[in-house]
Amino acid sequence: MTHRPTEEPLRQVRPHPVDTTWSGSPPEPPDPAGIDPAVLGALLSRHGWQRRGGAPGRYGRWTPPGPGGSGTSLLVPESRAFPDSDELLGEALLALSRSGSPSAREVLVSLAVPSDEIRWWHDVPAGPAGAASWTVEDRLRGAARRMLLAAALATRARAGYHGARHRRSAAAALENVLVGSAADGRLTAFVPVAGGRPLAVRLHQALFAAREAIDYQRATGGMDGFDTAVEAGVSHELTEALVTLVRGTEGARIAVEWAPAAGVPEGCAPAAEPVEFSPGDLAVLREAGARYLREEPAVPVRITGAVVRLRRSGPRGDGTVRLRVLAGADVPNVRITLDEDAYRIAGHAHLVGLPVRVQGRLESRGGFRRLTGAHGVVPVQVDDAERDRLMKELHENLDFFEGACEGD
Repeated sequence: MTHRPTEEPLRQVRPHPVDTTWSGSPPEPPDPAGIDPAVLGALLSRHGWQRRGGAPGRYGRWTPPGPGGSGTSLLVPESRAFPDSDELLGEALLALSRSGSPSAREVLVSLAVPSDEIRWWHDVPAGPAGAASWTVEDRLRGAARRMLLAAALATRARAGYHGARHRRSAAAALENVLVGSAADGRLTAFVPVAGGRPLAVRLHQALFAAREAIDYQRATGGMDGFDTAVEAGVSHELTEALVTLVRGTEGARIAVEWAPAAGVPEGCAPAAEPVEFSPGDLAVLREAGARYLREEPAVPVRITGAVVRLRRSGPRGDGTVRLRVLAGADVPNVRITLDEDAYRIAGHAHLVGLPVRVQGRLESRGGFRRLTGAHGVVPVQVDDAERDRLMKELHENLDFFEGACEGD
């Protein structure tokens, strides 16, 4: 069995706010009244700021990471128990908003939108003056996008191979994810807790399951670990994302860190170490991905869809129909080969603006885009508004229909 490539263009996750609204002038600091000092302290620590003294129990003095950090400091209250706490907090937030440090801006993003943070690192040979090549950074972003999409797919269904199934809803789940600029081989995505936490939890669990399955294969030679890993969210799509991340590097790591304001989700470690993958894992990941493709079964379905394309080689005989799926399967379109009578029914339904209902098996070959064994093709009555919309689509695609039905 052969499979068409599944690497389709992915919808971009939203850029980091720094890249869109913060260029040219300092960002407005958040309102101190809505900020928990303990959360601010936890975020500063997470993003590499160092606490260097301060009045115990009252406030801490924090300096930014990297060289030259000792010249700047923030006084962050530990609580609101003292009269000057709000003033110190406001001054710290203002200083963060005026700082040129990427870590300062990431702290402000996490304060503005409580988010679980997902980080990717890859170790690549540095170019001249420590710069990374364009393709290396682009591959890091591409791998991160694919990994997030694989996690979003796994929140909708457990499958070794998703193909086109659930792809629209999974891509929509990434709409509110914020992503920072790739720098020094590192990329951070901010997944809002409101609506996005299931994605972060699934990715967290899937990465550890993939690591365990690889280790099991290397120890025993068996691929059984990848069968059970599907329940944790491992899939062909995830293994492909990992291959993209690791290929051409000396190793890669992924970490999921929970939003301090929301706490640790049930069943997850509070401070797990990053999950590491190396070039030595690539062969196992590729084998697992190919295995998922081969073994994902066809799915029996009854689909309702609008006929958007008809084609056959002559005026008689079998023909191919393309349906835009309205119900019955979580894919946008399917292709079906129909016998002469069923093809004629589909053509007439298309002319009068009616969808059709058909039964068959949604095949994994081609990404669950083809229905085989099709039977029971019948037109379906719809309300006037839906019928008008389908008729409009007919006129917009009339050239397809005229060419398909020529001589019929």
